[in-house]
Amino acid sequence: MSSTPPAPTPARVPSYAAVLRAPHARRTFGAGLLGRLSNGVAPLSLLLSVKAATGSYATAGTALAALGLTAVLLAPARAALVDRYGPSRALPPLVLGYATLLAVLAAVSARPGVPGTALVVLAGAAGMTTPPLGPVTRALWSRTLTDRDLLRRAYSLDTVAEELLFVTGPLLVGLLLLAAAPPAGLALGAALVLTGGLLLSASPLTRSVPGARAARAAGTVPAGPRPRGVGRAAAGAAALGLCLGAVELLVIAFADTAGRPGLVPWAMAALSAGSAVGGLLFGAVPWRAPAATRLAVLGLVLGAVLLVTGLAPHPYLLVAGVALGGLCVAPALTTAYLLADESVAAERRTRAGAWVNTAFNAGSTSATAGAGLLVGRLPLAVCFALAALPPVLTGLSGVLAAVRGGGRSGARAAEEGQGALGGPAEAGVREGRFEDVPGERVA
Repeated sequence: MSSTPPAPTPARVPSYAAVLRAPHARRTFGAGLLGRLSNGVAPLSLLLSVKAATGSYATAGTALAALGLTAVLLAPARAALVDRYGPSRALPPLVLGYATLLAVLAAVSARPGVPGTALVVLAGAAGMTTPPLGPVTRALWSRTLTDRDLLRRAYSLDTVAEELLFVTGPLLVGLLLLAAAPPAGLALGAALVLTGGLLLSASPLTRSVPGARAARAAGTVPAGPRPRGVGRAAAGAAALGLCLGAVELLVIAFADTAGRPGLVPWAMAALSAGSAVGGLLFGAVPWRAPAATRLAVLGLVLGAVLLVTGLAPHPYLLVAGVALGGLCVAPALTTAYLLADESVAAERRTRAGAWVNTAFNAGSTSATAGAGLLVGRLPLAVCFALAALPPVLTGLSGVLAAVRGGGRSGARAAEEGQGALGGPAEAGVREGRFEDVPGERVA
């Protein structure tokens, strides 16, 4: 009598809950989010505080630009310090410096008649010390999770949470303004980054990272090759930033043309909601295509959606189109982080993620300025087409690279990235003391 062997049990797809069940994950992730909430509170508070102190929109805009430019341009340098000395040593001085400067800005801007130049200088100095809490958190995810599907879920969760922070931050400022003056928002930002940043620095995961300098001195981490796939990841992030930076202004112009200025917050909310939904769905699907190919396809889809959205004959269709395009935003940014992560040696991951951040933010800032020059000179449909062009061009470049063998290179890079993580573990989560896993990761 023959017996039929039992069917193999399908591999269990990791859940978002599994990400948070990793050792010390909730404590570390929560601390990082608390500190990063300052990034959603401080910029708007700075703008309002400087305007109230000087009475000048130009000075307020200059101060905000000084904060943003120094924060973005010096992000790779700060991340390099974290890679070199380890986050538990490099983060506290940055956190303390940034929180102190925000507190000084709050105190100085509370005094009417303060020179605008002083506020601009203080804002620029604060940007120079902005701690890379996002890159550090993602570096710790990469260090902790060895299963690539689980790591993708962690990055998706992180990207969606960060998206929501930039929605929650301005809301907190609005509530605070009901009972206090604008400088109170700067004080709140200082308190948030100080609390979250120091808690993140004290996390067992953070303290387990020795930094490349100490690890090499101990002979535990070999010098890694220079980044190769980081350029493609940064290009994809820059294209995404260029697109979104222009779209925000174009939505305002569309609403004004249609005589529906109240449409703007709904469209921006639809973009954020679409991004959050897309990010969670993206993390839940076990993709087989290499990260570089996924990034290219997402760019093509986003560009195509925005191209059609620019032809929308009705404001409600614009909102629907923006929401549909938003479905690609968090997945594209998550994929760029993953591509950068798997393309470099373990001791370079913080810098790799910081370059992705820098590229995205630089693209967004440049596009906002560029779109301002084009709106009113060109039809809105043409402006939307130009905004869609960067992700389309990078997407086509990525697809062509995949056709010529780039897909095999991406898969090979992914295997190397898993090797840097120490190989897949049975549960996908590294247990124990963590000293056996070199390096970090950031975005």
